[in-house]
Amino acid sequence: MRKNLTFILIIALMAVFLSACGGEEPVTTEDVAAPVSDIPAEYAEKTNPLADSSDAIAEGKSVFESTCSACHGDIGLGDGPAAASLTPPPASLVELNKTAADDYLLWRISEGKEGTAMVGWKTSLSEDQLWQVISYIRTFK
Repeated sequence: MRKNLTFILIIALMAVFLSACGGEEPVTTEDVAAPVSDIPAEYAEKTNPLADSSDAIAEGKSVFESTCSACHGDIGLGDGPAAASLTPPPASLVELNKTAADDYLLWRISEGKEGTAMVGWKTSLSEDQLWQVISYIRTFK
């Protein structure tokens, strides 16, 4: 019995130690607002052809709710129900919206971000749907 208790205690201490030293730093605004030169050529300088379209915003909201809100939250604060279990946490789209150009958003939503839970959506969403989501994100204040 004493051997089992010692073994369990060692395993518990190892789990605490590994969880404490394996985490990444939270994503900051500086991390997500890449300079234009860092954006791949296929995305650089692209602008939203659906900007300011109320239909695009409505469609974007629908797509956002089904694909993005679980992590980024209903209003883009990075506080969706899945956010607590993600390291690093999801970006606040409210903050990102202040600094990121359309090309950056298209790139990140299309390709995702390595080292995070952000997956690329370019194979699941059409280009119009990607721009619709960006139109909706632009409403976050």
